[in-house]
Amino acid sequence: MTSPAKCGMICMLMHISAREALKVVAVKQNSANAEELFQILAHPVRLRLLVELSREEECVCHLAALLERPQPYISQQLAELRQAGLVSDRREGQRVFYRLIDERVPSVLLAAGVRLDERRRRMELCACPKCG
Repeated sequence: MTSPAKCGMICMLMHISAREALKVVAVKQNSANAEELFQILAHPVRLRLLVELSREEECVCHLAALLERPQPYISQQLAELRQAGLVSDRREGQRVFYRLIDERVPSVLLAAGVRLDERRRRMELCACPKCG
């Protein structure tokens, strides 16, 4: 068998062990996951939603009042976060509550200097059970 130094790139790739190949795949997978997370965090409304959901579970009506955006727009952004696997939802009567499920998000937010220890704000325009 020829040594990797003598046979070039293709031959060298054939000499990589299965474990090393799996490491390369894992790094690429983690890189793709991180890229997707940062793309989601780059949107200002989705970022604010994740900050609020890092603190506690919230209903859509509270998030819409807090961000001063129409409820359909907030629902659309929450759907993007749900499709990315960052949040989950649950229905309670006519209300839909969202919570953070991706454990990376609070760490990334804290590393970016976002304060997560602020108390939940009561919203005058919100009719959710927590505000009403």
